[in-house]
Amino acid sequence: MLMRTDPFRELDRLAQQVLGTAARPTAMPMDAWREGDTFDVEFDLPGVSPDSINLDVERNVVTVRAERPGLDGNKEMLAAERPRGVFSRQLVLGENLDTENIQASYDSGVLTLRIPVAERAKPRKISITTTKEGDRQSINS
Repeated sequence: MLMRTDPFRELDRLAQQVLGTAARPTAMPMDAWREGDTFDVEFDLPGVSPDSINLDVERNVVTVRAERPGLDGNKEMLAAERPRGVFSRQLVLGENLDTENIQASYDSGVLTLRIPVAERAKPRKISITTTKEGDRQSINS
């Protein structure tokens, strides 16, 4: 059975929730990695309706905004530890990513962004020309 806590402990918990701690940041947690020619980012948004998620891109800044609705005020809460309200996070992407072709999906409380590496940032071979005894040759390395 859940027990009620004292008001000072509840105040401390609310302050940690609003201000954040190392264990519980106020921003939505994320993981990011590069795999081949794609940069992947996953945001944890459990309990968030897909309709409340907004994803905006302006130049090389991606903004994710989501909302988890507040609790019904008519309920007598015994524990309320999950953060509620609006969550927002911005990512500044490098110029080597193609922000025109971002793909987003939301499944089981995880928002996944797949951002392709821009063609201009992919490795490529450069042809080298040399001059040998007055003749010009092209060398492919």
